[in-house]
Amino acid sequence: MAKEKQLNILYMHSHDTGRYIQPYGYAIDTPNLQKFAEEGMLFRKAFTVSPTCSPSRAALLTGEMPHSNGMLGLAHRGFSLYNYNHHIVDILKSLGYKTTLAGIQHIAEKIDDRTEGWQRIGYDNFLGNHEVAEEKAIEYIATKPEEPFFMSVGFFETHREFPEKHPFDNAAYCLPPYPLPDTPENREDMACFKECARSLDRKMGAVLDALSKSGMADNTLVIITTDHGIAFPRMKCNLEDSGTGVMLMLRGPNIGKGKVIDGMITNMDIYPTICELLEIEKPEWLQGKSLLPMINREKDELHSAIFAEVNYHVAFEPMRSVRTKEWKYIRRYDKQNHPILSNCDVGFSKTTWMDHGWQNSQPKEEALFNLIFDPNEVNNLAGDPDYETILIEMKSRLRKEMQRTGDPLLKGDVPLPSTALVNDRDDLDPSENTLPVGTR
Repeated sequence: MAKEKQLNILYMHSHDTGRYIQPYGYAIDTPNLQKFAEEGMLFRKAFTVSPTCSPSRAALLTGEMPHSNGMLGLAHRGFSLYNYNHHIVDILKSLGYKTTLAGIQHIAEKIDDRTEGWQRIGYDNFLGNHEVAEEKAIEYIATKPEEPFFMSVGFFETHREFPEKHPFDNAAYCLPPYPLPDTPENREDMACFKECARSLDRKMGAVLDALSKSGMADNTLVIITTDHGIAFPRMKCNLEDSGTGVMLMLRGPNIGKGKVIDGMITNMDIYPTICELLEIEKPEWLQGKSLLPMINREKDELHSAIFAEVNYHVAFEPMRSVRTKEWKYIRRYDKQNHPILSNCDVGFSKTTWMDHGWQNSQPKEEALFNLIFDPNEVNNLAGDPDYETILIEMKSRLRKEMQRTGDPLLKGDVPLPSTALVNDRDDLDPSENTLPVGTR
């Protein structure tokens, strides 16, 4: 049974932010998020199980890998969950929660003129799109609802296109993110990102201020996170830590103040954590683990290894990875002789790489990285006889997990809805030649 006085749950999430905010040590002015981190708990090694938008969000809210829940690609391109009853709002509604969405959800499109995407998921209320998400969330909180609430507040920031102006940052003094070269164009790109991050911080801060003024903060679990890495080359839609690493901060009763957790966790761990906090039975399909043993300092680590995948972003790019504290193994399944350029958003940084021949480089089918000596994952040890034993071990870990979860790539294909829209793998950017899967 649930507790008599149930927690409110405020879930705030951004687009394409990775860990590029002030609490993770970056020179990006996000004071509200810094204050929030100091008031709650920050996870330094939180990862998404899929560094692309809809699959990542679906994994968090169902507690399942994308190939298990069906979200193999982007919702607005025709992909969907196998079963929307696996979404966390379903179980929360059965406990008497009022479920409300403000802004982006990116897990369901409308079925017809009578059923919008938010209704397909099962939310009770939709307050408005991302342009008004902040103010509508504030208005809702000000009503001080009597029943427990779950409110998802989804912001468009820090997705491209970035603001063209950045009055608080001189690009000449900005450092581009690794692995990009320090050029004027990339500094300009990062200055624009920083302005976008400032906007995100202001909006999230305003919602947090409203919660504090309402008097409900002491009985509200607040979750702040993002879907995946930032929209720069080799980040978003890539299985290096620069693509899968995400911000994750929690605040609420019994969470603790100013705690920093270094153990590896995934976004699938959020759902079972909520179940344990509410003292309810966990659904049998969950593939993550509750964070409470780490929150309560009973364990330093939950996972000896974590797994991630890419199927579709805008084009097919099947990849799988396994990560331990020391090692990362990435396997590509597409046998392509060039990068899938349409899976990288257009921007100054992409142009810089292409001006220097990125499109002619050939991705490695296998990659093995030592994360202690090579945290930026550039020195591929696959094929080095000195690391053959490690390579075999990591390949075995990955294959066993794929078998355990019924990964369709083991059969050589990935089932797709007939109405899905994809790009050709030779397209240069996402806007080119989008066609139904059946025409490929």
